[in-house]
Formats: sequence, C-alpha cells, structure tokens
Amino acid sequence: PGLKYRMTRHNIGFSLVESLSESMGVEWKTENRFQAEVASVNSNSHRLLLLKPNTFMNDSGRSLKAVLQYMKISVSSLLVIYDDITLEFGRPKLSMQGSAGGHNGVSSILSHIGSGFLRYRIGIGAKSNRQIDLADHVLSDFSSNEQKILVDQTPIYLKHFQLIIDKGPMLAMNLINQRTASSHECNNKQQL
Repeated sequence: PGLKYRMTRHNIGFSLVESLSESMGVEWKTENRFQAEVASVNSNSHRLLLLKPNTFMNDSGRSLKAVLQYMKISVSSLLVIYDDITLEFGRPKLSMQGSAGGHNGVSSILSHIGSGFLRYRIGIGAKSNRQIDLADHVLSDFSSNEQKILVDQTPIYLKHFQLIIDKGPMLAMNLINQRTASSHECNNKQQL
C-alpha cells in the first residue's frame, strides 16, 4: 500500500487488479475487518471479489485469510496475481501449485491459508546487475520502455482473467502458458 510503492515491480499485482476493476466499472471500498480494499462485481454469472490487502506484501496472507473465512470462500476459488523475477519481463504464467519461490508475499499466503490457490505471475525480469539488492530491484520503478510494454500487455492480461473466470483454470492454463513470443519480444529481436 501507499503511493511510494504504486508503480514498482513488486506492485504489479495491485496495478492489474486496479485495471480489472476499471474495466468492470467497480469502485473500491476500504474494509478494515479484512485490512484491505475490496470491490465486488458480477461477471457472466460469476460473483467476483477483488482484493488489495492494506498489509504490506510480506503479510498479505493475513488479509486473505480474513476474507476467505468471513465470506466462506474456498482456497481453490482464489486467484493471486503477483510479480515473478524468474519470468522475463511482461510474460504471464498461470499455475495451481508450487512453492513461494522466494516471494515473501506468497510465503505469507501459504502460511496463513495453505496451498491450492491459482497463481497468475507476471514476469518483472531478473536483476540487471548481480550487485543490486533484490529488494531494491523489486521496489524499483518501471522504465519508460517497461511501462509501455505493460500498457500494451494489460488488455491481454485482462483477457486471461476473463478466460480463467469463464473457462476455468485448466483450459486457461493451457492457453496462457503457451510459449509464443510476445509483441515486445518480436520488436526487440527485429531491433537486434
């Protein structure tokens, strides 16, 4: 939470959830009992609850646990959107299992609610220099070129979310995880 972190790599999940809420025309409300901002919307006969924890990333599992318990929502109905340094910049990947992979936010979620939730990861790329501290990397702002890539990719991410909602995780996973070059990768290759 906070303007300081708004456009950082570690906040890409927040940015995408905000883009999703804008595309659906819903507004956020602060819910202190969940330590989060929430937005509720119906999408093709599915009721969705969007959530932005007001805890810091490393404690986001506490907020999710409160929502799941209060709303009686199963862990398997949860889709967590977050950054991944092991994926090249802008690349999405959907999975249903796995470890935290060093991501403290996911570690918090796993410790509070366990596994079994869907994970939509967006690549933020590895550190450009080994000397850079990982925290400095994930809390850095996007470059202007990266911002353009994210603007171009956001409609694709939103289509992915709709695919997950409408067709379920298995079909969505097969389509989202196909390895094809994105438009910015093709442009980069042409420039070489």
